[in-house]
Amino acid sequence: MEISGVVVGTYLVILVLLAVYGFHRSSLVFLYYRHRDKRPRAIGTFSDLPAVTVQLPLFNEMYVVERLLDSVAEIRYPRDRFQVQVLDDSTDETQEICQRKIAELRRRYPDLDIEYVHRAIRGGFKAGALENGLRTAKGEFILIFDADFLPLPDVLDGSIHHFLDPRVAVVQCRWDHVNRDFSALTEVQALMLDGHFMMEHAGRNRSGRFFNFNGTAGIWRRAAIADAGGWQHDTLTEDMDLSYRAQLRGWKFVYLPEIAAPAELPVEMSSFKSQQFRWAKGSIQVALKLLPTILRSNATFAQKSEAFFHLTNNLAYPLLVLLSLLLLPNLVFRTHHGWREVLMIDLPLFFGTTLSIASFYLASQREIELLRNPDAPRRVQWSVLRRLPLVMSLGIGLCVNQTRAVLEALLGRETEFVRTPKHGIRLKLESWSSKKYRAAKSITPFIELAMALYFAVAMGAALQNGHYLSMPFLALFLCGFGYVGCVSLWQGGVGLALRSWAKRLVPARAAFSPRAHVVPARSAPARGVPILVPPAFTRLGQSGGAPSSAHNATIELDIHDMERAVAEAMPTPPPLPRAPTRLS
Repeated sequence: MEISGVVVGTYLVILVLLAVYGFHRSSLVFLYYRHRDKRPRAIGTFSDLPAVTVQLPLFNEMYVVERLLDSVAEIRYPRDRFQVQVLDDSTDETQEICQRKIAELRRRYPDLDIEYVHRAIRGGFKAGALENGLRTAKGEFILIFDADFLPLPDVLDGSIHHFLDPRVAVVQCRWDHVNRDFSALTEVQALMLDGHFMMEHAGRNRSGRFFNFNGTAGIWRRAAIADAGGWQHDTLTEDMDLSYRAQLRGWKFVYLPEIAAPAELPVEMSSFKSQQFRWAKGSIQVALKLLPTILRSNATFAQKSEAFFHLTNNLAYPLLVLLSLLLLPNLVFRTHHGWREVLMIDLPLFFGTTLSIASFYLASQREIELLRNPDAPRRVQWSVLRRLPLVMSLGIGLCVNQTRAVLEALLGRETEFVRTPKHGIRLKLESWSSKKYRAAKSITPFIELAMALYFAVAMGAALQNGHYLSMPFLALFLCGFGYVGCVSLWQGGVGLALRSWAKRLVPARAAFSPRAHVVPARSAPARGVPILVPPAFTRLGQSGGAPSSAHNATIELDIHDMERAVAEAMPTPPPLPRAPTRLS
């Protein structure tokens, strides 16, 4: 067989496999609408509410821990049956911030039972902290929140009563996003998570398939944790692992999309990639650990097949990398294929994949809109359509990062639980670049840029050979790899070096620029320029009381952020000379 036949054949097989996973995504949309009216209903209400323990696993969360504790302290529940456990494995200032905040809450809420648990050795990471906390937990039910969440006061009002059914092990709430509009990256993340929580979770749960607790914003029955074998830390997704073990034991899970739990999305590309890496590697680890047991169990065929697609979904990323590498040879070898071959093979596979993604996210946003306003009119969601190309490009651009995660899992390489850096960012003009926590550096962005260059060459070959219908497909890959790689480098070491160089030019520019209206009272610190926050932005700290030292009302902006803010506030430069003024 000629090498051209092998390349083209392999390319088409991979495209078919990817289309299968794409069509599976569409099947979840079908399952959701088929079982849309099967909303979980509590069989009654507790006459005497049970004891609840709130577990807050932390590791170096100095920017968000105070607002988390403020939010948890305001949860409505009888205080004599409500316990808060701060499970702090931190090695930095978070310890002091936690203890100071806990002392403040004890003064403010004398009847609040709040316990601080610190481990000097972080054995088992998050799973180890949760298991350790159970030793002193008083509650029959365990409500868990990660540090980046801001639980609402009524989170237990509509969820705890589902446990009146003794078969229920978990009630999971939907994630919401406090900084959705911060950037294009956070908007895309919000779309991706909304699709997961509306279409996937609801479709699986209402149709009787298995689905997983997401590690936060959910309540566990303590007896179910013990019955399923407890928290185990041999995978990076201890939540998914315990979820499948519990459901194999016959426990029932409930998903309530109408109860939202606001949280912060990663604003840094490398942090987002680190989070996605952990989820991808963990899911493959769980597949290797539990999938044989699931397939041999007495679960239904529908449950087994859905568990297979759920746990192996990240195998699509290595397939996507192979497809990427074969695209250019495929274009070179397929120089004589005609329009009939394109219409019968390429276009159906391409549109079958892309249209399934589009319908998935459009449907999820529509359903979330109906949750917020049941009488909302049906209309074209232009804001979603505008971001769909970036959603697809980002998914493609992540494939190098995710492929590394999948290969590490398949090869049995164990790594520690790397938590996602959180910066307490909620407003567009807030800067995170001066914050202490950053994702680890990696060679991955350079590989992503090399892939972008590869697709630039592929587009040239497509034009030369007349493959005009392939251009949109190739453009998605070029933009995806280019966007992820460039943003990773700009927000990382390369961008930091360029921003440092720009800051050194500020004194000279400020001396001659008529736009230099922001003059600090003293020399600017090395990490940024202090700007007086407009009154509208001071509301940031009001939800949790006065602004704290970790997140006070004065925001430090980078030079480019400062210039943008000043330009928007005062678009017309004043005449010179003029005494400098402050942004008010």
